[in-house]
Amino acid sequence: MENKTVVKDKFFIVIRGKSRKGFFCRGCIGRVEAEVQQGELLGLLYSGGGSSSAVSPKSGGIVRREDTYPLTRHQAQLLLFISPASKRLDLLCNPQLFSAICALSQGDLVVVKHKKGHLPALVKNLMQIGRKEGKDDLHMLGFEVESVDSDNNFSSKKPSPLPLFSAADIVQVVPSYSVPLGLHWKDGQCGGLNKKAVTRINSMPNIGSHARPLRESHTEQSRVIQSQIPNTSHVHLEVGSLVEVVSNSGITVYGVIQWLGVPEGKTNEWAGIELDYEVNGCSDGKYGGQRYFTCKGNRALFVPVTKCSPDSRFLCNSTGMQTPKPNDTPPVPPFEDLEEDVPPVPESEALSLLVGRMKGIQGHINSCYLDATLFSLFSSSVTLDNICQKPADTEQPIACSLRKIVNRLRRQGFVPAESVMNFRKELGCDTFRTEEKDPEEFITVLFQKVLCMEPLLKLRSRQEESQGAYTFQIFLEKEQMGKMPTVQQLLDTSCLSGDLKFEEMPSCLMVQMPRFGNKYKMFSHIIPSTELDMTDLLYNSPRECFICGHLAEYECLQCLPDRKLQPGRIKQYCSTCKTQVHTHPSRQGHSPKALSVPAGVASDSPVPRHMMQLFAVLCIQTSHYVSFVKYGPDPHSWLFFDSMADRCGDDQHGYNIPEIRACPELGDFLSQPEEELTCSNPSQPPELLRRLLCDSYMFFYQNPATPLS
Repeated sequence: MENKTVVKDKFFIVIRGKSRKGFFCRGCIGRVEAEVQQGELLGLLYSGGGSSSAVSPKSGGIVRREDTYPLTRHQAQLLLFISPASKRLDLLCNPQLFSAICALSQGDLVVVKHKKGHLPALVKNLMQIGRKEGKDDLHMLGFEVESVDSDNNFSSKKPSPLPLFSAADIVQVVPSYSVPLGLHWKDGQCGGLNKKAVTRINSMPNIGSHARPLRESHTEQSRVIQSQIPNTSHVHLEVGSLVEVVSNSGITVYGVIQWLGVPEGKTNEWAGIELDYEVNGCSDGKYGGQRYFTCKGNRALFVPVTKCSPDSRFLCNSTGMQTPKPNDTPPVPPFEDLEEDVPPVPESEALSLLVGRMKGIQGHINSCYLDATLFSLFSSSVTLDNICQKPADTEQPIACSLRKIVNRLRRQGFVPAESVMNFRKELGCDTFRTEEKDPEEFITVLFQKVLCMEPLLKLRSRQEESQGAYTFQIFLEKEQMGKMPTVQQLLDTSCLSGDLKFEEMPSCLMVQMPRFGNKYKMFSHIIPSTELDMTDLLYNSPRECFICGHLAEYECLQCLPDRKLQPGRIKQYCSTCKTQVHTHPSRQGHSPKALSVPAGVASDSPVPRHMMQLFAVLCIQTSHYVSFVKYGPDPHSWLFFDSMADRCGDDQHGYNIPEIRACPELGDFLSQPEEELTCSNPSQPPELLRRLLCDSYMFFYQNPATPLS
């Protein structure tokens, strides 16, 4: 018999999964009736969704605690009015906006979704819908708002009953310091606050925690507002800057600059901005028929740079505005690990789960090297799927911490900084906790000390024992390569120059580019090879002649850069072709080396190719690591992750805002043949493509046929 603990007045929303028995599904709201053993809740279900009466609970069922997110009564009532249920979760995934909506009061200015687009409006009443007939009933809550016209005045028309909006209809809560005088005041008081509620609903009292205090005069308010608005004339804006733009109708829209330049047909500098929400008339990154960046539809706004100002919501103390404190970190859904391993995020769910702000792994105190590496390795890789899946009672505590990070990332799409900081402390070295490290150093500790795995690579040089390694460092002379080498060319040349071979086909190969420190890069551009052909790099494996395709018996390092023989490609020959190729005067001084030919292989047998697939790229720019991750087989399924894309507050008080962006444009570029890519010279590539080509630090390849264990 199950033991139950009775609880009172606790509410929750189901954020994933299905109830073990009953009718709960994602987005459902319930009330906790009892806490059952083994982390399960017995709850009653509320249907909600715009009905004209209060909501009575129905028989619910049992749901796992880890699949729910706790709500206050007020939050539950606001979410109940949202239909369909999936929209509730969309709002919950924007904790900053949801917190601001929960604290709205009469007189607050908001931007609402409307059939005519996005309109500024004034909150007039918080409305409770219907009358409660039973003690367990819940009122749904909606907002009665009054639109504001384009002249920054309240609408003077005698309105019919004011429209009622759900919390999901509010896309922006306008901070008090950014509200123009005309929007907030009329004749010294907020207009229409005493208007009667619609008869079928009862008006709720003000419950907001941040209602704006009335000031004694326009002069005083003007002085305060002016002191809070910074002088932005000298502020330098760049790609990645958070900005705001005031539209012709008086609405302030917010977004991040994704492109800067002079569009065709213009003479001055413009900015391409990805907005926080969709706005009618905007694009998906195109302007004048030309694509400048890629984002969701109706979110790309192009304006002159002079129209942009720094986002006033994130300005620090020097502007006179309140700085967020550490405890102002937005709420994060709780996570309880019940020893259930979560598979990699499938391609069909990756965009909805991962893309957006406050997504991925939240950075803190020089943690970007670790955040970007963990996201690259564990968010979508099939090969690395099972390396964390050990029984909890056989794992070290640090391995359990890693497992929780991976499960949380794959299940919720977000890992708070506290989880990663605890993991860094458990690594056992103060420098891991406070300083930036090299990713290859962290990878070695991760696989060797945390996961207790043997070296991923077994490398053999001629006549020597094989040596183990976790990553592969490219070593070569710059003169051996062209200006824009591919990863395949770099790997081939490095292995031949160092007389190295892989003793066996690796399951995971992490190739470190020839660069040292933050500044020195051997090559300004490196072309990612979406596939690595490992066939000619395997020790004692059959290989085919470069010329005729028969079984190869010799290999020649001096032929590698030969412009007449496909420079950068490994050259191996059968006996006949080796003799013919080296009769040429320019090759007579070469010294081909005999290969170890497997016994029993016919000279004309077809040689199987051994391929590895690119699944992530780690990049660095000015000591900051970011990553690109392939989240599915579709060529366009690429994500860009930055654990410190933005910050709320200053260095002492505040928190980093991680962000994940979809970047399908990488697929368009990488789908071209490598021969064309190495000859191309993109003068003004899109920002993310430029970072991929110019800032690459480590490439991650996997062999899905042989997962790690």
